[in-house]
Amino acid sequence: MIKHIKTLVLLAFMLVATSGMAQRFAILSDVHVTPGNANEAQLKLAVQEINNTDVDAVLMTGDLTNEGSDVQLRNVKSILDGITHPLYVIPGNHENNWSQSACKTFNDLWGNDRFVFTVGKLVVIGMNCGPFMKMGDGHIKQEDLTWLDNTLREMVKPGMKVLSINHYPLLDDLDNYRDYVAVLKKYPVITHQNGHWHRWRQYETDGINGLMVRCLDMGGGDYGYTLMDVDLDNNWIHVYNKTLGKERDIRYAYKINTDYYNTPAKTVDYTVPAGFTVEKVYADEASVFTRLGLDKDNIYFGNSMGRLRVIDKKTAALKWEYKTASMLFSRPAVGDKVVVLPTGDKRLVWLEKKSGKMLSEVAALGPFVADGVVADGVLYQGGYKTFQAWDVNKRKMLWQYNDINNYCQAEPFVGKEDIIFGAWDTNLRSLNRKSGALNWAWNNGKSTNLYSPGNVVPAVTEGRVIIVAPDRNSTAIDRTTGKQLWRHHDNAVKVRESLGLSEDGKRAYAKTMDGTVVAIDTQSDDYHQLWDTDCGFGYEHAPCIVLEKDGYIYAGSRRGMLAVIDATSGKLVFTYRMGSSEVNGFDVDTSTGDIYCSLIEGTIWRISHK
Repeated sequence: MIKHIKTLVLLAFMLVATSGMAQRFAILSDVHVTPGNANEAQLKLAVQEINNTDVDAVLMTGDLTNEGSDVQLRNVKSILDGITHPLYVIPGNHENNWSQSACKTFNDLWGNDRFVFTVGKLVVIGMNCGPFMKMGDGHIKQEDLTWLDNTLREMVKPGMKVLSINHYPLLDDLDNYRDYVAVLKKYPVITHQNGHWHRWRQYETDGINGLMVRCLDMGGGDYGYTLMDVDLDNNWIHVYNKTLGKERDIRYAYKINTDYYNTPAKTVDYTVPAGFTVEKVYADEASVFTRLGLDKDNIYFGNSMGRLRVIDKKTAALKWEYKTASMLFSRPAVGDKVVVLPTGDKRLVWLEKKSGKMLSEVAALGPFVADGVVADGVLYQGGYKTFQAWDVNKRKMLWQYNDINNYCQAEPFVGKEDIIFGAWDTNLRSLNRKSGALNWAWNNGKSTNLYSPGNVVPAVTEGRVIIVAPDRNSTAIDRTTGKQLWRHHDNAVKVRESLGLSEDGKRAYAKTMDGTVVAIDTQSDDYHQLWDTDCGFGYEHAPCIVLEKDGYIYAGSRRGMLAVIDATSGKLVFTYRMGSSEVNGFDVDTSTGDIYCSLIEGTIWRISHK
């Protein structure tokens, strides 16, 4: 009976609204098409239906594919190109997180990862939200927030309204959703529409209406899309479910509201104990996904606008920059006289360290998203389906290993005689440092690439290699033979990709998905946990390395939290919130002993202990 009354009320709302001219949008989201899967055929049917429907535009709000490969992207574009109405597309996390092209192919195919257009008195604006090339929360790039504000300021005239589009909701899924909301609240936003959750839901954030819509495949044979009617004259929005081959049915009807409020911010007093200093030394106008290169005078990093930037440690002044054609994810490799930049546009670029002048460039089987290591004048660098060794000063390749079926991501371990690294093809490998010949390869016996040790820096002792991976297992491997020594899975200790090694090599430190750091005995013949410390991070998945320096352990979270732990006792010394976004990783300044880190939101921090 209650359901029947609700239906009558919705129908009455619809009748009131019909006197105005509404804008109609067809919304596709989370179609997850791979060549030959069931969703591919159903998307083609959806395109045919939409073409026979009177709509002003079609919105594709992310997760077009499963792994964001070039083949998958080109395939789904060939289908969407059949839409005869104006089409506007943004990527989702499945295009950004495991992208074969380091997020470049999407922009090459669709021209941009954001859009804006007007229909009547309505401005429709959408943009990308990551997470970018590693496990993390959604994140609106700093330059996109600036673009959003500037664009709406210019386009929204008196009497106009705004429809906001993203793959993610204005909720905690986005690490900087508060910054996003702060911009949107300057303008008359009637709804923020998103997908990602694969289900229907209405919500609101500070008074902004939020609308989650269906995915292509809702299960049980229900394939379809969403229709949205926006009636600005009568101040109504109607949302319909459209199952393929069936009549549309009303899902939501609600009045347009642009009255906002402010949610009180939670404030916590973070106190840094005597002897420690935590200070922000730089804030970029773009987002930063790289770790930091360091020398005696400078900090080197890449940003989401494709710029390698070099700033002075003492003054934070920009000394020089070098522009590339895509976002940067690899840490700049700093040599004595040159900087080698692995780029997202498939090059290794040699730059003069003092001036930034380009000395040479090599197309070297990128795109590059891995951190390289310079040791004894040689750069050891993972790429896409390749691992290479380069003489830094001579700019000459010494060897390359090409028997890899996906991309490398994390920093390799470089020993006196061996190189050990993982890739997103399920394998951990050991190569001969001098020749690049394969010593051994280990995998977990599963074929799923997403369980690979692809983004973990191995913890390597004299005789053993310890890794953790997205399959939530800890594994010890014989360093010489590649034989598995032990393997441990514990639902109470859900490790993922965050790992480090003690300075004496006797302990490996793994961060769990519950925000705890566990110490593992590297010398035991079986898994032996020495202690565990709750860092107060809560749910956690940032692949940030764990670092020990001078008796203290440093761990970073997906939400900008720093935790410092006493390495001997495992006691938590203090926590400090540096920002709202993921900590990319820690790097030690060998000239001072200070620790530096970057956050995705574009800030650089120095941590000192005297």
